[in-house]
Amino acid sequence: METDEDRVNAAVLALLYLTLDRDGRAWKGFDWSVMTRLHDKGMIHNPVGKAKSVLFTEEGIAESERLFRERFAKTIRCARPPSYRGSLCASK
Repeated sequence: METDEDRVNAAVLALLYLTLDRDGRAWKGFDWSVMTRLHDKGMIHNPVGKAKSVLFTEEGIAESERLFRERFAKTIRCARPPSYRGSLCASK
């Protein structure tokens, strides 16, 4: 089977968001080739080393959150008609 590396990269970057801490670090328990590609794209700092976590770049944090929300956030359906002018839906 041929693998779409761009889709794999996006999925891993989104999943790294799950373990992201406020210092911009995430656990690096994914395939090394994917981590290297994310480093090459400027999403994370060099993953090679003894540390069990990897440091995100600012761009990587933003893209990780965007991909996570796009792929895994629940969407909430509005109970109000489209013509309603108040606040429609708040995400949980």
